[in-house]
Amino acid sequence: MFTRINKLQIELPASTFADANAAAAVQELLGGKFGEMSTLNNYLFQSFNFRGKTKLKPFYDLVASITAEELGHVELVSTAINLILTGTTSPGKPDSTPLHEGLNKRNTYHFIATAQTALAGDSMGQPWRGDYVFNSGNLVLDLLHNFFLECGARTHKMRVYEMTNHPVAREMIGYLLVRGGVHVLAYAKALEIATGVDMTKLIPIPDLSNQQFDSARKFEAMGFGRKLYTFSYDDYRDVDQIWKGTHPETGGKLEVIVGTPEGSPIPELRELPEEFAPGITADDYLEIVKRLKRSGNL
Repeated sequence: MFTRINKLQIELPASTFADANAAAAVQELLGGKFGEMSTLNNYLFQSFNFRGKTKLKPFYDLVASITAEELGHVELVSTAINLILTGTTSPGKPDSTPLHEGLNKRNTYHFIATAQTALAGDSMGQPWRGDYVFNSGNLVLDLLHNFFLECGARTHKMRVYEMTNHPVAREMIGYLLVRGGVHVLAYAKALEIATGVDMTKLIPIPDLSNQQFDSARKFEAMGFGRKLYTFSYDDYRDVDQIWKGTHPETGGKLEVIVGTPEGSPIPELRELPEEFAPGITADDYLEIVKRLKRSGNL
């Protein structure tokens, strides 16, 4: 089962301007074939369906712990999209077309369906698909797929980074480049243990260091590229049988951290009257407070 912490894995900067087209591009990193919804659900179902958990526990622990981190990545990318969209429109009476700014944006669905928040879909507006999940039941094949999936995700993050200079997008992508690099290396090391093949000689894919990205360098300096979190205080500790030694690129010592990153507060999204969101007026709120007091005998 899962527990939930009301924090983001990192702090995202306040958005200084809206860029709905950048938000549309960032959607690929959420609901695209190589997006965070795909990495999450690939590892989630592999962990659910894992055979021989006791005999192969370090591998199970690896997939299970990364699963929990990926759930936080879905949250992080979604929050970034929400912040990037903030400020695109302004309140107004319906006849003044207050949502006019959304008319010619790349993804009008952001304005029609979700009140300017993230979609479970890609940069072209297509919904995320369950057949993006690969779960063969064969340990080596699944690990190899996961290695490929993380390399593909890394490539897409780099390309979206080069498409937009929005500070929220770049901060989020910089962090995920570093954390994705951890997952690439973790699956490479798992494959080496399982097969004897040194997969680390293939990385980084693409052949570009995270140090080339301003928004990734600080996270590397903070050690995020050397740490693998268990995302549990009691379980999944046998990942230390895989995540050990030194980083092949930096030479830094690899560390298993029991638990989660420290995290940061989740930004609160302001109300959007022009989207009828959340659709609670001041009078409604007062009535809700009264009902809460009555139900709680306050």
